[in-house]
Amino acid sequence: MTALPRTDAGTGTNTDGSTHTVAAPDAAAGPPDAPTPPPPRRFPRTTLLTTALTLALLAGCLLSAGLGAYRIPLGDVLGSLLHHLHLGGAELDRVGESVLWNVRLPRVVLALLVGSSLGCAGALMQGVFGNPLAEPGVIGISSGAAVGAVGAIALGLGFLGMWTVPACAFATGLLTVLVVYALSRSGGRTEVVTLILTGIAVNAFAGALIGLFLFFADNAQVSQITFWQLGSLSGAVWPKVLAVLPCAVAGLAVAPCYARKLDLLALGERPARHLGVDVERLRVVLILVVALLTAAAVAVAGVITFVGLLVPHLLRMAAGPGHRFLIPGSALGGALVLVVADLAARTVAQPAELPLGVLTALFGSPFFFWLLRRTRRKQGGWA
Repeated sequence: MTALPRTDAGTGTNTDGSTHTVAAPDAAAGPPDAPTPPPPRRFPRTTLLTTALTLALLAGCLLSAGLGAYRIPLGDVLGSLLHHLHLGGAELDRVGESVLWNVRLPRVVLALLVGSSLGCAGALMQGVFGNPLAEPGVIGISSGAAVGAVGAIALGLGFLGMWTVPACAFATGLLTVLVVYALSRSGGRTEVVTLILTGIAVNAFAGALIGLFLFFADNAQVSQITFWQLGSLSGAVWPKVLAVLPCAVAGLAVAPCYARKLDLLALGERPARHLGVDVERLRVVLILVVALLTAAAVAVAGVITFVGLLVPHLLRMAAGPGHRFLIPGSALGGALVLVVADLAARTVAQPAELPLGVLTALFGSPFFFWLLRRTRRKQGGWA
């Protein structure tokens, strides 16, 4: 016989004299009314990423303001900033104040504006076209905007004063993005391969136009056009910051308003229409915003590629595809990447300065190749 497990059950007496079995309480279960401990509180991943990006961006700005051919200690940088904000601190000597406020800080602020514009534009492009390979530089928008800026320089245009170059860059950037959008559209959707091939053709055509302007430009204009081709922040001054500020702020302020509609568009065009999204109007508006942000960046910094491709995709891998975080997060990440890249460009090969566009392309091209192969492997081919 198999022995039954021992229990500590007993017997009880009913009111009519009969007996009944009383089960012993389960010691492992604990008291029946014991309170359940609350689960440990967790911060959302997007909150942690936003905090980390913000802190890293602040640190990068302070380092960029202090490091260079003329070194300024971090404490002196903070002291000068606090002094100009009337919050205490102390003013630097004449040379230090001139270097910090006339050379370093305009460059840092311009890197913030250009990087955030390119990062936000990349996130919008990927949401509009529905694939992670879309980026203003890859599909030719940056080159198209550069044609307008280079043309304005080579032809000596000045009908809008300091706004002439940004206005020309905006016009040609808008035209380029509309052409790319129309040519890559087939059967109601945008093919990744068609998008890339269209971008190659547009980049080649824009390069030919830039070469044509170079042929007719004089020596001074040739040096300026070379700046657009290589990309640099070496000419950063406060008037340039003020020229790009309205375009960048307007685009960065409008973009997050369309985060929810981009999330609905990610479900597909037909479901998005059923949920009340005017898909074509959404695309046209966001294309205008992308053209505005890209033209503003190109007008003051030249062609800087791969920032809008790399930053949004890395954030999407880390925090998911939700645009409520992806759009502002890409702006923060783009600003961080460009501040750090500009710091490296002017300190790695001192006293010479590496072109910023060349540096971002050196690191961005391998990432793009990896991303292209990864997308091909997931889709089972190029179609």
